[in-house]
Amino acid sequence: MPPGGNKNSVNIEITKDLTIPKLFLQRAKGYGNDRVAMREKEFGIWRPITWGQYLENVKLLALGLIRLGLREGDKVAMIGDNRPEGLWAEMAALCARGIGVWLFQDCLMEEVKYIIDHSDTRFVFGEGQEEVDKALSIYDACPKLEKIIWDDPKGMRNYHEECLISLKEVQALGKELDREQPGLFEEMIQKGHGDEVALLFYTSGTTAAPKGALLSHWNLLSMGKNLMSVDPCFETDDFVSYLPFAWIGEQMMSISCGLQIGFTINFPEEPETAQENIREIGPHVMFAPPRLYEQMTRTVQVKHLDATWIKRKCYDISTKIGYHVADLKFKKKPVPWYWAFLEALAYVVVQKKLKDHLGLSRIRYAYSGGAAMGPDHFRFFHALGVNLKQIYGQTEIAGISVVHRDGDIKFDTVGIPLPETEVKITEEGEIISRSPSVFLGYYKNPEATKETLRDGWLHSGDRGFIDEDGHLVVFDRSKDVMTLRDGRPFSPQYLETRLKFSPYVKDSWVIGDQRDYVTAVLCIDYSVVGKWADEKKITYTSYPELSQKSEVYDLIEKQIRQANKDLPEVARVRKFVNLYKEFDPDDDELTRTRKLRRAFVEKRYKDIVDALYADTDTVHIDTTITYEDGRESQIKTDLHIRHVAGQ
Repeated sequence: MPPGGNKNSVNIEITKDLTIPKLFLQRAKGYGNDRVAMREKEFGIWRPITWGQYLENVKLLALGLIRLGLREGDKVAMIGDNRPEGLWAEMAALCARGIGVWLFQDCLMEEVKYIIDHSDTRFVFGEGQEEVDKALSIYDACPKLEKIIWDDPKGMRNYHEECLISLKEVQALGKELDREQPGLFEEMIQKGHGDEVALLFYTSGTTAAPKGALLSHWNLLSMGKNLMSVDPCFETDDFVSYLPFAWIGEQMMSISCGLQIGFTINFPEEPETAQENIREIGPHVMFAPPRLYEQMTRTVQVKHLDATWIKRKCYDISTKIGYHVADLKFKKKPVPWYWAFLEALAYVVVQKKLKDHLGLSRIRYAYSGGAAMGPDHFRFFHALGVNLKQIYGQTEIAGISVVHRDGDIKFDTVGIPLPETEVKITEEGEIISRSPSVFLGYYKNPEATKETLRDGWLHSGDRGFIDEDGHLVVFDRSKDVMTLRDGRPFSPQYLETRLKFSPYVKDSWVIGDQRDYVTAVLCIDYSVVGKWADEKKITYTSYPELSQKSEVYDLIEKQIRQANKDLPEVARVRKFVNLYKEFDPDDDELTRTRKLRRAFVEKRYKDIVDALYADTDTVHIDTTITYEDGRESQIKTDLHIRHVAGQ
């Protein structure tokens, strides 16, 4: 426990009657202006906001929404970067007895329209001009939408539409109402009950339109209580909020756990500075999808490639020591004193600086969830001495149902169920779970609710099994499991994550279901491969040109042979192609949480898939790509198909 800190100085019992606003009110009143609730970096300076200030801002916003006509059960949507105002808006909506709906910051217009319209949203909080433009463009197509509230004045001078109102104006309306009815705010909060809907989350929709999952206050708070009973956090802890609030993982830490513990939430200056700001804060707990840890791994690998000979040698030796000690711990074997001494030496010489550079110097718990993490990445962080844990869950169970325990970590599993959580495997091999955190159902979709919720059990759609130690092993999404030519099932995700352990590979797509052999479509990491090409004096002008260089194919083939190691012959990649672009959520190839939409990419790149299983060495591409600013570009190119040597 941190010096001078205690686990929870404002003791609050988590009961079924408790709501997020009630918990917020107790926490804010208990701490007042004596403790910092959140910090935001602005103009290079970390600006603290106390619990008292947090409460005052939320109170005025909530009352302002009521003055604007917000009724019980109305939906209030938020879109923008992670910032205090976004959290104030969410909390204000809940305190006013509304329901919060978050949208991903980079949602395209069609996605914004679908969610705002489907959720029957009446009020939208947008950060600034970009979000206001999105909301205005779909305003007429969403009959329930009444007001668009903005907080960043930059670029807003010439906007005079009646539906627009600034956050400060809403708070001014709230101030008026507070003078008229001074007890209204707390009265609204006390009306709440834990079984009422708190948030409406739209799932990533890998196969169809997103579904709106309804989560109650009790769902969210019981999950936070159970996670904190396994891995306690402290009020003196720091947490960095930089992942989208539209993702259940961020809500899980910032709201479900953050309010119960009272730790400080830190907001980066810009999304682009998040990694640098994480390093400045040095958080005690971190939750992120595998892609963030993959990016950290790639950062280290690239720095290793650029380092001097002596630095590379020091890193290589310390990494070997780290891997050996980590493997002993994985196997629950004692670490001999001489290996413990070598580990301490490796920490002083290399690992301490490296962890500090990544912002992991004070990390007590680091969680990975939302998608599969490859064993290579997982072992890499444990070799660095980072207490990285896999978690398993989904939006429909408030984010988490299974997690690793300290001293009982297996890199090929996701751990054991949280307290109050049951996990079973059906006869078909599907993972099902039951807990107080299981959601209420899908909004306006009783058929999907009936399919997913059966007799109180949440059917995940994932395949897996429980091993001899009681750990859950997640195989893959049931619909994604491949059947190899010899009839055995195989998870494409497993091989894809192994391929992405290479610093040169940004994304991968493995194909081979009921086919004669396994193939792969790879997206190179343009910046890393470009740097490598510059050093090799290889000329190129664009991503499509660089991806098709024979030297780059040689480089990627080497990475594939490495990933193929230890795999049965029938599961190894035999042929591959480098794609002419990266997979992109804006092209519907990935979800907003960067999961591959397999059915979509298989349809979109049918010509490439056909060529991979034909007797040809090239495939001609004639297509149009759309850039973020709306510009379109015609691409005509030939992609090379490469046979992997020795396979």
